[in-house]
Amino acid sequence: MNSYSSDTSSNPAIVAQDAVRRLPRWVLWTLCLAYVLSGFVGRTPWKAEDMEAFGFMRNLALSIGPEDISWLKPTLLGQADLDAALLPYWLGAWAIQLAPSGFALDAAARLPFMALLGLTLAATWYAVYALARSPAAQPVSFAFGGEAQPADYARAMADGGLLALIACLGLARLSHEAAPPLAQLAFSALLFFALANLARKRIPALFGAASGILGLGLSGSPLLAMLLGAGGAIVMALDTRKPHSLQVRRVDVAWILIFCLSTAAIASKLELWQWRVEFPHFFEIKSLARLLLWFTWPAWPLALWTLWRWRYQLKNISANPHLSLPLWFLGVAIASTWFSGISDRALLLALPALATLAAFALPTFKRSMSAFIDWFTLLFFSFGALIVWTVWLSLQTGFPAQPAINVGRLAPGFVAQFSLTTFVIAGLATLGWAGLVKWRAGRNRAALWKSMVLPASGATLCWLLIMTLWLPVLDFGRSYAPLVYQVRSMMGDSECVHYYGLTKAQGAAFEFHGNFKLQPVVRPSNQLSTDSKQCAWLIVDTQALTSLSQEVNVGLWTRHATVRRPSDNNEDIVLFRAVAPTTSAKP
Repeated sequence: MNSYSSDTSSNPAIVAQDAVRRLPRWVLWTLCLAYVLSGFVGRTPWKAEDMEAFGFMRNLALSIGPEDISWLKPTLLGQADLDAALLPYWLGAWAIQLAPSGFALDAAARLPFMALLGLTLAATWYAVYALARSPAAQPVSFAFGGEAQPADYARAMADGGLLALIACLGLARLSHEAAPPLAQLAFSALLFFALANLARKRIPALFGAASGILGLGLSGSPLLAMLLGAGGAIVMALDTRKPHSLQVRRVDVAWILIFCLSTAAIASKLELWQWRVEFPHFFEIKSLARLLLWFTWPAWPLALWTLWRWRYQLKNISANPHLSLPLWFLGVAIASTWFSGISDRALLLALPALATLAAFALPTFKRSMSAFIDWFTLLFFSFGALIVWTVWLSLQTGFPAQPAINVGRLAPGFVAQFSLTTFVIAGLATLGWAGLVKWRAGRNRAALWKSMVLPASGATLCWLLIMTLWLPVLDFGRSYAPLVYQVRSMMGDSECVHYYGLTKAQGAAFEFHGNFKLQPVVRPSNQLSTDSKQCAWLIVDTQALTSLSQEVNVGLWTRHATVRRPSDNNEDIVLFRAVAPTTSAKP
């Protein structure tokens, strides 16, 4: 065993050169591509945020609605966006406009968000790499040599951090929605990367900081942009023990403060400051704890282990940016989650920082803990994959019978169909998992990232299986398409439709899936006018029936049918037909 010259009680990272061997790039790229593509490709927009966001993008791209529709104040059903986000809708609308003729609009709108998820993964990798290169994060130097070289060590840590991020359970669904939360995640990760590199690569870091702060502000979170940008720059500038060439310059901190103030001014000019602060009851801390437990799994146990093993560095945290910077981002994200009504979408921004902290647990693991993580991960994700395959087999063959019965109860009317393409993709992914388990169980040299290979690969496997084998039933259950198609079959070719009480997501679904031209219902005083034009149909959300008589002259309408969304007993649409002869309206 090699000896080392530093005191291990103060630095827990004891890493030999053979422990930082390179993770094959083709493996990492394949894993990232599989994670990004599954969930974006082949599905329809889901309820409700995903569909609502797509509705804003479609309206902007096709200039649906008033002729003076404003890109600075996008609307849907005449209502503005409560999240006050602009940039995500611009990106989706531009993608729709630039897509070739015949390209599905919803698929086109998702392309920029695939790039944003890729940006999140890349920014997290380079942020961990930069923090691992800082002097305080370096492993112990051995007395006779053989310790890990800085660049190799940082690369192995970055691989581990990226794998930890992919493994987080809460990342899967929200990061595959073409909606503002993904844009906020990407730009906060970009800002995290910029601050981590501020001392080493000034110009790229300042450009990344400006882009991250402005992007975060235009994505509906100007306050978070101020807190993360200004606070993160100050945190990095407090580390004055490093050599002067590695210290963050005051002028760079000043530049970032200027970026923050400029973004604040732009957000004010565009009226993007929306205060949605909620003050949860103290006892709701249990809800926050439950959310943290499952949403950030498996990164949070590793992050706690990092704080314990690096506890001596916490006494002088300003000199340890590999701990202080992710802790700042993590603290701001958790506080935002608490004051936004325990929102998982706010907690999404904590995952890159949490994955970074998890990465710094890797060089402190003992063999027993690494083995425990491997076995637990192997059983957990193998069991999950088995469940996915069993349900799919039941839907295709009827054996075993109970899973198909359960699906029929949850999604009445769903008819399973076999797809050779999805079967082959799912089969290859499962075989890849089996090969990875065989490799991990073999006699392989130790590598820092080895403990995160199975969690990240298992999470990707289960997500890919769900988004291939289960995608038809998920589309049926989480999409508005079946509901809209039922309504369309009752209305025939009619396009002009009045609406009352619809949510923005429902309205976007009727316009997209049914090609309806929705018009707000006319008030009673105006309906009596002979000059008013009336559509032949009126659709009303069942939740709004109690107030319908206050807005509509019900004597002009007769109730035609009630249409239930197949997978939701609480979401019905009531269809009314006009009694009197109608004049088709041209919106």
